Amino acid sequence: MSIKKQFLKSKPVCKVSFKISKEQAGNASEIAIVGNFNQWNPESEIMKPLKDGSFSHTIELATGAEYQFRYLADKQTWLDEEEADEYAETAFSDAKNAVIIL
Repeated sequence: MSIKKQFLKSKPVCKVSFKISKEQAGNASEIAIVGNFNQWNPESEIMKPLKDGSFSHTIELATGAEYQFRYLADKQTWLDEEEADEYAETAFSDAKNAVIIL
């Protein structure tokens, strides 16, 4: 998994690109990025499947904020981001949200 940040000079936003490799995706046919930037809606940010079996998606997020998120594969399996800036505790003792700081 990887995250790339591209801060725009023309406005206070950052283009954040998320990528999950074929190996990390396993046999998933759909992966969504769910987080506080989309009210944890699994239908909002669906990653694009690529020819090599990986998935990618880019989102514009306002700078000067922190965002919590996780990946949801096939609407049932949570995947953790290994390159997050930080991790935040959740109400579920076996899970932590990834945090991206912009």
